[in-house]
Amino acid sequence: MTKPTSIASASWLKDESLQRLLGVLSASGEESRLAGGAVRNTLLGQPVSDIDIATTNHPDETVRRVEAAGFKAVPTGAEHGTITVIAHGKPYEVTTLRADIETDGRRAKVLFGRDWKRDAERRDFTINGLYAEADGTVVDLVGGLADLESRTLRFIGDPEIRIREDYLRILRFFRFFAWYGSGRPDAEGLKACARLKDGLDQLSVERVWTELKKLLSAPDPARALLWMRQAGVLTKVLPESEKWGIDAIHGLVKAEKDLGWQSDPLLRLEAIVPPDDMRMMALGERLRLSNAAAERLCDWASTEAVSPSASEAELAKKLYNGKKQGFIDRLRLSLASARTKAVEDNQALVEAGGYSRLLAYTEKWRRPEFPLRGTDLAELGMKQGKELGGALKKLETIWVESGFMLDRSALLERAAEILKN
Repeated sequence: MTKPTSIASASWLKDESLQRLLGVLSASGEESRLAGGAVRNTLLGQPVSDIDIATTNHPDETVRRVEAAGFKAVPTGAEHGTITVIAHGKPYEVTTLRADIETDGRRAKVLFGRDWKRDAERRDFTINGLYAEADGTVVDLVGGLADLESRTLRFIGDPEIRIREDYLRILRFFRFFAWYGSGRPDAEGLKACARLKDGLDQLSVERVWTELKKLLSAPDPARALLWMRQAGVLTKVLPESEKWGIDAIHGLVKAEKDLGWQSDPLLRLEAIVPPDDMRMMALGERLRLSNAAAERLCDWASTEAVSPSASEAELAKKLYNGKKQGFIDRLRLSLASARTKAVEDNQALVEAGGYSRLLAYTEKWRRPEFPLRGTDLAELGMKQGKELGGALKKLETIWVESGFMLDRSALLERAAEILKN
């Protein structure tokens, strides 16, 4: 089926404030069009989040026009031609047509202009180089419609030139392939990514992680990860995966679909790196992950594997002394792996049942509260300090080993016996 050449039926395009903004920017001989992802996703029937506008107006003129119309203008990237316009609470990025006149692999100096084809040709991939008029008519100056039809991810122009302009495009190549590609990536683009992967060293780790996270959030990132590994790019940005492999990602994605789990980029990351707490700590520091993300990785890596035949009582004791999320991650990955093997292995089918049971228990588990406090032991005559702390810890261990069954009075009796001794 041929992709439509109009997005006129898109509900977001009918928004009155958006149409008014497009009108303001297109008055008096100027032009404005919808650009990039909103056009692409609408043609693919996928959700649209951000709406970008390209215009022939100089940034200063954009500000003048939108403010005169009662909209708010925020110069979020004025030096590169981008003004964020707030129209009735909705943000739109409005960018002046431009061409890159100087690049260093990370940043570009731009020249503002009025040439739509030149503006399209400075973009990264053909499917991102589409425009649409205010009435929804799609404008394709780089062959994006055909590539969208075949789900081909292709650089605009010479892949090597485009990558040297911004090495982040290597990661974007695989990220967009994960989200929108089919079959094999464009051969020339793949070769260029492999040849120029050392340029990734020029990027900030924050940009690298942002792209990796978006890639890992795709419905099924398995093929993209495979081609990243083939090109040597995955090892470059995620060396921990080199001798560990990425095969587990297939089973995890299938488990997510079959069991209704929400796609989780961190869990998917855990599926392709070794559960080594020191290496995960180093990974978190290298990529400058958020404290929460880094802690979760380390908790998962330091959590011991759980036997599928373990009882819920045994697991409860481990949970009390461990990290609940670490166990959830461990059990989900174990369950996904067992489900994959169960196709040909009856024992794995039994294990999958065990992991499923334990996972359900863990997700509902709530940490019980130890009934005693230090003041309780002090009232029995125990002196503050190491002795009291040690006794309290011993009593807590006894309580845990009882399956959390000993109540406060029973524990106080045990405390009195400890005091006598």
